[in-house]
Amino acid sequence: MLTYLIIAITCLASIPAFQNRELFSKMLFNPSIIHSNKEWYRFLTHALLHSDWMHLGMNMYVLYMFGGMVETIFTNTLGIAKGETYFFLLYFISIFASVIPSYEKHKNDYYYNAVGASGAVSAVVFSAILLNPFMSLSLMFIPIPIPAPIFGVLYLLYCRYAASHAQDNVAHDVHYWGSLFGALFTIVILPSTIPQLIEAVKNIF
Repeated sequence: MLTYLIIAITCLASIPAFQNRELFSKMLFNPSIIHSNKEWYRFLTHALLHSDWMHLGMNMYVLYMFGGMVETIFTNTLGIAKGETYFFLLYFISIFASVIPSYEKHKNDYYYNAVGASGAVSAVVFSAILLNPFMSLSLMFIPIPIPAPIFGVLYLLYCRYAASHAQDNVAHDVHYWGSLFGALFTIVILPSTIPQLIEAVKNIF
């Protein structure tokens, strides 16, 4: 499955960079350096890096939990070849789509840096919400089941607020745009998710 391959590649790239700060610096997402030096590869390589074991573990755990679900539904619905292709495109394009707004916002800010697959992982999570809106989700430290559509709305609101107010060095805007891209991509590929989502929302209320 592509999910396992993505996890393996990300771990193989992230772990050596924990101790190699030169490699880490060359691969991280810095809009100012990208803009001035035309180092466009950073749009991709930042998603292969993570700040520490906890950051890597959390992202890969969430990808493991939701990636398999999305990949399976894609392949069951669209066929193996087409489904795997669309899953790859979902993950790959979301890496870029999730950071383009940050690039435009911070391309003159030398001190802005970002690493991690969070944007792409958020895209996969929101694809899963569209594909299976009847499931319930819960936060890792708050084990209270929340209907997936409600969870999605609350997550987007939190990311939007935190992007403007939080001082925790987390790229909340990347999570926000990655989530939106994942939802939009899934709707375009499988328009049938819209009436399914509407039905799930009706069931909630």
